[in-house]
Amino acid sequence: MSKIIEIRDLERRFVVGEQTVHALRDVSFSIEQGEFVTIMGKSGSGKSTLLNILGCLDTQSGGDYFLDGHDVEKMNRDERAILRNRKIGFVFQSYNLLSKTTSLENVELPLMYNSDYSKAQRKEKSIEALEKVGLSDRIYHKSNQMSGGQQQRVAIARALVNDPVMILADEATGNLDTRTSFEILTLFQTLHENGSTIVFVTHNPDIADYSSRNIVLSDGKVIADTMNTNIKNAKQTLDNLPKEEE
Repeated sequence: MSKIIEIRDLERRFVVGEQTVHALRDVSFSIEQGEFVTIMGKSGSGKSTLLNILGCLDTQSGGDYFLDGHDVEKMNRDERAILRNRKIGFVFQSYNLLSKTTSLENVELPLMYNSDYSKAQRKEKSIEALEKVGLSDRIYHKSNQMSGGQQQRVAIARALVNDPVMILADEATGNLDTRTSFEILTLFQTLHENGSTIVFVTHNPDIADYSSRNIVLSDGKVIADTMNTNIKNAKQTLDNLPKEEE
């Protein structure tokens, strides 16, 4: 197994007026290929700051961050942007889709910045990704013609299309009702079973029951890092939900 993420003594400080705020302090952990890890913590725990660093959207004030063997701190802004595009698939709470474009066009977006793919290859890869998330019948639907759950599936297809080493999800079920949340969790578990590395940042403690490992932050520090020996089956939970929630 190779390490997708390796973090050592990570620090992130912000200067606010005359004060220095320590958003992250001495954070160290690694994530192996094929893990499904939830990162949890209350508001102000540092999880959003950590998410931005993991996603190469921000850089640390101290310590080391290696993504798939690449030393992120030594990269300039353009190099980090390329690494982000090639190595990470993002899934956001608010989907971040272009509303008047089709599913196919939304999923193709990350490939537009990758000159390795021709127009025909972009289309083929994007259709393949939409099929993986169960949307083969919604390829030409526009975002504003779809439900929240369908939009999140498009977002997951977009995250998969570049064959990233890691899917980074930020509160990916936060805007969804209970039934749709478990449909999306079922999809994440299926992707995990098929070898995807998933890092799921959330404040919802229930989601940790469906991942293989849980990291908890508080006041910018890791206060727990535990393996889940009894992973719940999201499909089973979905099937057992009361029918009136449909």
